[in-house]
Amino acid sequence: MDGTWQHTTVLLNEAVTALLTKPDATYVDATFGRGGHSRLILSKLSPAGRLIAFDKDPDAVAEAARIADPRFSIRHEGFRHLGQLPPASVAGVLLDLGVSSPQIDNPARGFSFRSEGPLDMRMDTTRGESVAQWLATAQAGQIAEVLRDYGEERFAVQIAKAIVARRQERGPLATTAELAQLVAGAVKTREPGQDPATRTFQALRIFVNAELEELQQALEASLDILQPQGRLVVISFHSLEDRIVKQFIVRHSREVFDRRAPFAAPKPTKLEALERVKPSAAEVAGNPRSRSAIMRVAERTEA
Repeated sequence: MDGTWQHTTVLLNEAVTALLTKPDATYVDATFGRGGHSRLILSKLSPAGRLIAFDKDPDAVAEAARIADPRFSIRHEGFRHLGQLPPASVAGVLLDLGVSSPQIDNPARGFSFRSEGPLDMRMDTTRGESVAQWLATAQAGQIAEVLRDYGEERFAVQIAKAIVARRQERGPLATTAELAQLVAGAVKTREPGQDPATRTFQALRIFVNAELEELQQALEASLDILQPQGRLVVISFHSLEDRIVKQFIVRHSREVFDRRAPFAAPKPTKLEALERVKPSAAEVAGNPRSRSAIMRVAERTEA
């Protein structure tokens, strides 16, 4: 890993404390990133403990290869593949969602509107379609739908039309700076302190990586692979992610009654919601990127 781009792990101690209940069990860090959570987990596991990590970013996998610990293994896969693990085989699953600082800060990855780089935004650069490739052929209606659904962008239609018009006049967008400049020209107003391109970049990143769909798949898979009393710990960074996590925990924390059989016993709950945690003022002061983080913790029930 290039040491130029460093990453500060958000809610590091809080997440690991919530996750680890048995030091000799098997745990999953489903978003290895740069390994902050994984390294702390390993430091607290017994010799019999195990940690399985997932990440689809080749740079993250390369960083994981530096961990010479027989208790640790890394899979070059997204966390949608959690269901490949055996049922009831792990005591905890950690999901630290969003983008790592090295991904944002490295212009070559194309995640940020603050520096010039190729318009890519793929978390796994070895497969899939980049943002530039998708925008080169997508219709205005498709682009507007993505910006509205994944970025909650009020000016989705105007931005989409501007992208298509630019494509027809001068060719497809190729760089982050080109897209940011185009959005700035199409967006009439914006919240104080927020760059006009913020919502557009968020939406396209979420879409091209299928982040919300993958999150839903991973949450469902966690129910299968967690042992009774196993912990699910999820850190999200924007409202779309947190809404999915919150609704998932709520849905599986309630007894389900069959209206067709009113006297039958309800189906038992699968999760118990434990806590909701936000970064401390001190953490936000030291790492402003943590300010939007929300951590939710739930425990697998006996059912």
